[in-house]
Amino acid sequence: MYNQPMLRDDALKGKTIVVTGGGTGLGKAMGTYFLKLGANLVITSRKVDVLEKTAAEMEKETGGRVLAVACDVREYEQVENVLAETIKTFGKVDGLLNNAAGNFISPTERLSANAFSTVIDIVLKGSVNCTLAFGKHWIKEKQSASILNIVTTYAFTGSAYVVPSACAKGGVLAMTRSLAVEWGKYGIRTNAIAPGPFPTKGAWDRLLPGDLAEKFDFKNRVPLKRVGDHQELANLAAFLISDFAGYINGEVISIDGGEWLQGAGQFNGLEAIPNEMWDMFAQMTKSAKGS
Repeated sequence: MYNQPMLRDDALKGKTIVVTGGGTGLGKAMGTYFLKLGANLVITSRKVDVLEKTAAEMEKETGGRVLAVACDVREYEQVENVLAETIKTFGKVDGLLNNAAGNFISPTERLSANAFSTVIDIVLKGSVNCTLAFGKHWIKEKQSASILNIVTTYAFTGSAYVVPSACAKGGVLAMTRSLAVEWGKYGIRTNAIAPGPFPTKGAWDRLLPGDLAEKFDFKNRVPLKRVGDHQELANLAAFLISDFAGYINGEVISIDGGEWLQGAGQFNGLEAIPNEMWDMFAQMTKSAKGS
């Protein structure tokens, strides 16, 4: 059942939601589900041709309305343009999903300062730009709204070999919790999702090129022994951005099958021990007690 839609069909009816990085991958999956639930959708990324193709596909599949706006989230003026175009087309905006991201897998000492800055600028500065522009608008209009940030489980654990991303996502998580308190009085909820492995063609090919993906099989790191289905993430995102989650504010919800906990427990790797060896250990323990 995990790959089935969760909410009732009209759960987001009348809402307008902006999804950054909405042209491909997980952003596209979440946006498509918002449309199916009755929302108007605005998708942004830097590649206008990809956006327009995705918008046409989404409208055909769902019968909903999609506005595609080219935007580099690192540029505040472009973010303000997205807000203006959204209001011009749909009259208002009710939700923001900060999903745009960039990442490198690399030993940190091999990264240039520019490579580090690129990830920080897209992930942290981009999320800040969008949150600030939309938040100021909502506060001025005295309008309730919902912000949802996509982070990662290593936003709170840290992770080697993705240090720029860990720093940036950690910053987004801190912003989530901080603004939940500061902007709660305006009726603006701010939450985050920390997804585990949800394979997407583009991102995973860039992160794990060649046969690396096969060698570094994420399923082996997940207690449930599978990766996530895109609909599972879409279900959670739709719930958190909807009015059904009206009393959830400042939360980060991990959806990773238990992956980060698997890596955290000191003895969790002992799952590799076969039953025969456990039998032998038990016998040794009994013998030690008897001696």
